[in-house]
Amino acid sequence: MSEARVALIRECLQAAFAPLELDVIDDSARHAGHAGARDGRGHFSVRIVSAAFVGMAPLARHRAVYAALGALMDSDIHALQIEAAPPARP
Repeated sequence: MSEARVALIRECLQAAFAPLELDVIDDSARHAGHAGARDGRGHFSVRIVSAAFVGMAPLARHRAVYAALGALMDSDIHALQIEAAPPARP
């Protein structure tokens, strides 16, 4: 199930942002026994670099990631650590 969730997260973020870099890590095992993990949803970390974030404040980037994940935030994701950035300037 974990691999399927990671794949769904990647798919949503790829479609929304066409990222230059994207890492999705399932951190759920580190949170076993945590109250939020009891409902079966997972803990994930996302690192995403996309031109779509150019000119966006950090909070706006986070909101955009949450919006792109949509219903997964209610059904599959309990906690999400986000590192979202525009590409570095040369």
